[in-house]
Amino acid sequence: MTGPDAAPTRIDTSRPHPARVYDWWLGGKDNYPVDEELARKILATDSTAVRGARANRRFMHRATRAAAQAGIRQFLDIGTGIPTQPNLHQVAQQVAPDARIVYADNDPIVLRHAEALLHGSPEGSTDYVHADVRDPETILRLAGECLDLKQPVALSLVALTHYLDADTDGDDVHGLLEQYVDALAPGSRLTLSQVTADISPEGVAKASELFRRSGTPFFPRARDEFSRFFDGLELLDPGVVPVFDWHPEREDVIAAKEGVAPLYAGVGLKH
Repeated sequence: MTGPDAAPTRIDTSRPHPARVYDWWLGGKDNYPVDEELARKILATDSTAVRGARANRRFMHRATRAAAQAGIRQFLDIGTGIPTQPNLHQVAQQVAPDARIVYADNDPIVLRHAEALLHGSPEGSTDYVHADVRDPETILRLAGECLDLKQPVALSLVALTHYLDADTDGDDVHGLLEQYVDALAPGSRLTLSQVTADISPEGVAKASELFRRSGTPFFPRARDEFSRFFDGLELLDPGVVPVFDWHPEREDVIAAKEGVAPLYAGVGLKH
């Protein structure tokens, strides 16, 4: 399943792409020299970059597992990124083999890897929508072909909102997320993580400037602004916290002792 305009767009290797930079930080192979160059520049100015990327990935695993253990059997992951093992569907279906997952992204390189994303458990289903987060109508319509939006859904926008900002490109980011949440049934969850300058001000400021110079908008958010994404939802324990502190497991505790990761994380429940 893909969107109406899902014909692959030529992958631009002349400028870095955040998904491929992230892939390099995670030790992936789906990046180009231009991505590695920016990834190394950011790492040189902000030593938390790799730690943050990996901590963020583990948060996604923990939040997905928690949702499945709580009985949710439908997952919508927007801003999927390049597949990295284990991916969200593998985590969810390990707990609940009958879980249904829809991934959504507008990156041509993710579209190229869509087939790899679609290998889930035989009891469940895994599908992909090629569409932009700024087009909730299309994403929700296509996701609704595989998911029952009248039943609870775990909606994930992990490490995505810091690429969206109202002041520069007209994105009403909080309003955008409200559109998604409004379409979900009671019992649904909203899982978010977001880069913040609260935790590593100097490093994040330098990394943000490097992203912007490369042509990628980048907007860290303070805790209060990030918390607004959960307005109208019940913030599940432990609330909005640094990414290491959201129900940490042993690996997170060890990594936290090695240094900070400049992201907030949280999960909200819709009543």
